[in-house]
Amino acid sequence: MALLAVSAASKEVLRNEGQNSSFLPDSQESGIFLPAIWLAVAIILAMKNEPPDLHPQGVGRGCKDTEVSTTTLTETELSSETVFKGRLMHVKLDRVRLPDGGESTREYIVHPGAVVVIPVFENGDLLLERQHRYPLHRDFIELPAGKIDAGEADLTCAKRELEEETGYTASEWREVTTIYPCIGYSDERLAFYLARGLEPGNHGRDPDEFLEILRVPFGEALDWVRNGKICETKTVIGLFWLEKILDRGW
Repeated sequence: MALLAVSAASKEVLRNEGQNSSFLPDSQESGIFLPAIWLAVAIILAMKNEPPDLHPQGVGRGCKDTEVSTTTLTETELSSETVFKGRLMHVKLDRVRLPDGGESTREYIVHPGAVVVIPVFENGDLLLERQHRYPLHRDFIELPAGKIDAGEADLTCAKRELEEETGYTASEWREVTTIYPCIGYSDERLAFYLARGLEPGNHGRDPDEFLEILRVPFGEALDWVRNGKICETKTVIGLFWLEKILDRGW
């Protein structure tokens, strides 16, 4: 799950462009599992442009602080060092004060955050993408998603990413939830949006972006989750949320 979250954020992808909606991955190929910090470092060292500073994010919409106990578990920053700085993400090494007064270090990735779009056609079909994710050296079927630019509102980013990646626009938007997929080593957050009223148009992908657009019945997409053909974190979460929206009115 950690590796998937980092790769989903990275945009270091090699994708295949086309409209072959009959594609079905037949197996879950094994990837090379490295510690998440060093996977991020490998991505960052390959980047040449000096990026602006990123700052750790606070808790966003859809996630509330726990109130189950009065016991103090807070760790306080004593010092902070940016160990690696990349175009997409930064790796930091902080020294912290522990709840018992002791000290320790924390290594983590600072991420700008991303949006995930759940695009639904009038008949209930889903708009999905097939992309090659280089860290795991295999293709994945995913929901459209993308990094939030500096100063960009979540919904603005969702609309931009849907059109840029797929060529589709949507007339109806609903905020679904915000999740934090990598809390052990990153402040990355994912803001989910439901998009309806889809209209086709022209995509605006980057020169190094390659993907295939798929139109899949919702029931079939859930079957793919069950049998492992869809096994990428944000997409599994998005499909389960859509199921609850349709079945229980969430």
